[in-house]
Amino acid sequence: MRHSIRIILCAAGAIALSACEPTPGEEVDRALRDINVIDESNLNEVMLQSSDPSEAVAYFQRATANDPDRIDLMRGLGKSLVRAGRATEAVAAWTEVTGHSDATDADRIALADALIRNNEWDRAGELLDTVPPTFETYDRYRLEAMIADSEEDWDKADSFYETAVGLTTKPAPVMNNWGYSKLTRGDSRGAERLFSDAVRQDPGLFTAKNNLVLARGKQGNYAMPVLPATQQERAQLLYTLGLAAVKQGDVAIGRGLLQEAVETHPQHFDEAVRSLRALESDRG
Repeated sequence: MRHSIRIILCAAGAIALSACEPTPGEEVDRALRDINVIDESNLNEVMLQSSDPSEAVAYFQRATANDPDRIDLMRGLGKSLVRAGRATEAVAAWTEVTGHSDATDADRIALADALIRNNEWDRAGELLDTVPPTFETYDRYRLEAMIADSEEDWDKADSFYETAVGLTTKPAPVMNNWGYSKLTRGDSRGAERLFSDAVRQDPGLFTAKNNLVLARGKQGNYAMPVLPATQQERAQLLYTLGLAAVKQGDVAIGRGLLQEAVETHPQHFDEAVRSLRALESDRG
């Protein structure tokens, strides 16, 4: 009798355990859900990093329409709108993100960035003032520096730029911004140094190369700096240097640089040709 009871109890225990264990079908469903989440996350990242900006916008617009409470998708839409250069829509998208219950200080920084891109400097400054000073990131200080620039508070701008440079492993863009700030203040020598640093950090950043020759031209230095450049880039840089020389009053030097730009360009350089013709007509 005691043996029979033991068998019944064991059988009951086995039934109870089997009721708690997922069936093979449930395990498959769960695995597929996990795979779908991973695939979706990868696709979201691919759309943000590699896709055409307009395609990324369309993708995240569809995704947020299907799942409007997903803050990761809302962020994806905001980022893709910024990449696509659609600043007004980006402001609206990031405003939605910051209204979400899971919004963070990083989201408020992203909204401030969109506001600056949309030329809403006052709103951006007010928003940054609401972010705690303990939230110290590269993006925060980069934007703070730009706002200080817009207010011509040069000491504060320099401090923010310096901090931003120290908070990123890719400082070339912020060095370029800092250099342009120096250039607008009339500090061409300081600007040249920062543009040179930016090019050294990122040899592919053409904007910094162009600003570098502009800063040299403003100092009356019309020699091309030693830097990596394609044939077309070199022609563009000679063109910038030539225009700088003309603006400085060194017309003969400027004319020679423009002619060299035309000869250097691998195709027809319309802008340089037009500038040369304008100089010739003025001389005549």
